[in-house]
Amino acid sequence: MVAVTQNLENTIDELRTLLGDRVSTNKTVRDTHSRDESWHHPRQPDAVVFPTSTEEVSDIVRVCAQYNTPVVAYGTGTGLEGNVVPHRGGVVVDLENMNEVLRVNPADLDCTVQARVTRKQLNEYIRDQGIFFPIDPGADASLGGMAATRASGTNAVRYGTMRENVLGLTVVLADGRIIRTSKRARKSAAGYDLTRLFVGSEGTLGIITEVTLRLYGVPEAMASAVCSFESIKGAVDTVIQTIQLGIPVARIELLDDVQMDAVNKYSDLTYPVKDTLFIEFHGTDNGVTEQAELLQSIASENNGGEFKWTTKPEERTKLWAARHDVTYATKSIRPGCEIWATDVCVPISSLTDCILETKKDLDESFLIAPLVGHVGDGNFHLGFVIDRENPKELAEAERLNERLVMRALAMDGTCTGEHGIGIGKMKFLTAEHGDAVAVMRQIKKALDPSNIMNPGKIFSI
Repeated sequence: MVAVTQNLENTIDELRTLLGDRVSTNKTVRDTHSRDESWHHPRQPDAVVFPTSTEEVSDIVRVCAQYNTPVVAYGTGTGLEGNVVPHRGGVVVDLENMNEVLRVNPADLDCTVQARVTRKQLNEYIRDQGIFFPIDPGADASLGGMAATRASGTNAVRYGTMRENVLGLTVVLADGRIIRTSKRARKSAAGYDLTRLFVGSEGTLGIITEVTLRLYGVPEAMASAVCSFESIKGAVDTVIQTIQLGIPVARIELLDDVQMDAVNKYSDLTYPVKDTLFIEFHGTDNGVTEQAELLQSIASENNGGEFKWTTKPEERTKLWAARHDVTYATKSIRPGCEIWATDVCVPISSLTDCILETKKDLDESFLIAPLVGHVGDGNFHLGFVIDRENPKELAEAERLNERLVMRALAMDGTCTGEHGIGIGKMKFLTAEHGDAVAVMRQIKKALDPSNIMNPGKIFSI
């Protein structure tokens, strides 16, 4: 214990020599970096540092490696599975000063940004060039963090996830080396695909400092629609049939009746308190109209109600703002409580059964847990509204979450479609991947033999 304390003191002293007052041991600063948006209990780091370049991140990691001090990269802190909680202490590397758009290549439809640039910041920067970055997890997350957690969100049904939209990364490894995982070419057969290795690694293999991203042309026309249903089965079957028919929706989101009630009250809306789809179409004027009419006919066959759609930007913005505010709407159901957010993803053909069985569990439980999902790609979420200090509520949320995850795995799905593993879903990784987890551990040990990079996340060492 004395050696550990001495190593920490040596680490902080050397970092202060490198960075001066950009090393903080202030309690308030440490507390800010002790948590993310999840329900997991916070843990203060021993110090927080604020680099301004990849080279400084490299220097920080070299010092931490010398003294076996844990290192946790921090972007905006919007993770939902304890992904950045420094539960073994050490040094948090806050990348807030690394927030520059480094280059935009409109002709190639790509850009390179520092890791702390957020998705909204990027889209504001490139808005006048007729291009945009579509991945939208709801929170205004950092693009480095989105890459680290393999984020996706509402637009994934059309544009894919971060896995499909990250072209290359600059990464600082556990020994301080700086590597670039690929060039800007749209395809390559040159060696191992290191980009995909680090996308989704949650900071356990290295710190992402720069990201090269795929961009898209802004569609000629956009329209949004809302349709409520007499049953959740009708809503989900509409989604499945839409995808199977190849209608290229940009977003298709399911909000159950519990979620709609909360959204109406929080966002001052007047939609029916029923299972509801929020939908968006991108394309030409004629294409958007055709897509909307096709989907409307499918919804009608599944007992859908009035199909309201609009191309007015202000109405579209209000709709999607309400969708993105579902966390706050859910919290408002029980003021003072917290949200235990969880997600799974299943093959689209299994989605109806998975959701119906999940809703049956919820109907039989005393907990409130609105359901919302990016159902176009088989991904949905529950938000358990809990008193974290109430053991009975925690136990019930744990029970329901485990039933949900094991149900998804039995349907050849995954324990997390986009939140990542972090701390919260470590116990499900072996159930999903079996012996492949041993291979993941070998990769971790090869790249981070001292286990200093975000230790205790994804799996144990």
